[in-house]
Amino acid sequence: MSTNKPRSTRKKIHTRFRLFFRLYPATPYIVKWLLLSTIIGACIGTASAGFLQSLNWVTNYRESHVWLIALLPVAGLLIGLLYHYYGQSVQAGNNLLLQTVQQPKKIIPFRMAPFVYIGTLVTHLFGGSAGREGTALQMAGAIADQFGKPFRLTTAERKILLIAAIAAGFGSVFGTPLAGAIFGLEVLFIGRLKYDAIFPAFAAAIIANLVTKLWHTPHTQYVMGSIPDVSVANICYAIIAGIAFGLCAACFSKAMHKAGSVFKATIQYPPLRPVIGGVIIALAVWAMGTTKYIGLGIPTIVAAFNQQLPAYDFLLKMLFTIVTLSAGFKGGEVTPLFFIGAALGNALSYFLPLPTALLSGMGFVAVFAGATNTPLACSVMAMELFGSSCGVYAAIACVVAYLLSGHNSIYQQQIIGHAKHSRFSNLEGKQLSEL
Repeated sequence: MSTNKPRSTRKKIHTRFRLFFRLYPATPYIVKWLLLSTIIGACIGTASAGFLQSLNWVTNYRESHVWLIALLPVAGLLIGLLYHYYGQSVQAGNNLLLQTVQQPKKIIPFRMAPFVYIGTLVTHLFGGSAGREGTALQMAGAIADQFGKPFRLTTAERKILLIAAIAAGFGSVFGTPLAGAIFGLEVLFIGRLKYDAIFPAFAAAIIANLVTKLWHTPHTQYVMGSIPDVSVANICYAIIAGIAFGLCAACFSKAMHKAGSVFKATIQYPPLRPVIGGVIIALAVWAMGTTKYIGLGIPTIVAAFNQQLPAYDFLLKMLFTIVTLSAGFKGGEVTPLFFIGAALGNALSYFLPLPTALLSGMGFVAVFAGATNTPLACSVMAMELFGSSCGVYAAIACVVAYLLSGHNSIYQQQIIGHAKHSRFSNLEGKQLSEL
C-alpha cells in the first residue's frame, strides 16, 4: 500500500503537468527564455555599466590632460597592431555580429568583448571621435554567444539569443530598454521584424537596463521643453526637417564606406591606417583649438536643446567621426550620429518655425533612423528620452529620414527584407554590401 501511494501521487502530478502544458503550451518557451534573458541581461547590464563608467573616466581625464591628443597616432598604432595580429577574427565588429545572427556558424570569439572595450577606451582617451553603441553591441554579442553550447541551443534559438543580446546591449548603454528591444528586432532585416524573438528581446533589454541602474550608472538627461500642438503647418515643417535628416544620414553612410575604402586602398599595412587617421585628427584639433568635435560630444548634444549652435557643427562632427572610424579606431557611430542629428536640427531652427529643442530632438533620432534603417526603434527612443509629447514629430522625422536615406546603412550586413519602395522590390533578399 505504501509503495503504490507515492506512485499514484506522482502519476497525478505528471497528469496535471501534462494538462497544464496542453492548456498553456507557451509556458516552457517562456520559462526557458526568461531564464536565458535574465542571465544574459545581468551579464550584459553589468558589462555596460562598467564600460560606461570607464568611458566617463577616460573622457574626463582627457579633457583635463588635453596634451594626450598629441599621442592619438601612437594609440592608433597600438589598436591597429592589436587587431592585425590578434583580432582579425573579430575585426568586422558589428557586421560580424549581424552576419552571425543571419547565418550562424562559428561561435563569436569571446575576445571580441575585451578587444573592443580596450580599443574604444584608448580611442576616447587620446581624442578620437567615436561612440559607444558599437562597443556595447559587440560586447553583448560576444558574451551571450558563449551560452549557446551550455544550454544546447539550436541554430534558430542561437539567432534569438543574439537578437536578445543586441537588444540588451543597446537598451542598457543608452537607458532606453523599449527602443533597445525594437532595435534588436528591426536592425537585421530592412522592412521586416523578427517576431519570434520579441519576448527574449524585451526581457533581456529591460533586465539589462535595470542591472545597469543597480550599478548606479547614470545616463544623460535631455530637456525638450514645451511641444507645439500638431497642425498641418507643423507637420509640413517636420517633413522638411525629416528630408534634411534623411539626406544627412545617407551622406554619412556613403562617406563612411568610401573613406574606409580609400584608407584600405592607399595604406596597405592595416596598423598604419589609424596612425594616419590619428595624425589628421590631432592636427585638426590643434588647428581649431577645441575638443568639441572629438569623443562622444555629449556637452554639445545637451547644449543643442537649449541654445543656438554654429550651423556648421554637424558637418565638422561628421568629418571627425568619418576619419576616426574609417581609419580603424574603435567605438560606435550612434552617439556621433546623435550629435550630428541634434546639431543639424539646431541649425534648421534658423529658418524652420519649430522650437529649437524639438528640432534638435527630432534630428537626434532621425539621422540615426536613416543611417541604420530602424525608424520604429528611433521613434520609441525619442519618447523614452524626451517624453511622449514629442512622439508625433519624432515619428514623422524618423519615417521620412528612413525613406529618404535610400538603401544605405552604416551596417553593410543588413539584408533587405522588404524594399522601401515597390520599384526596388528586385533588391529584396540582398545584403546592402552587394548593392
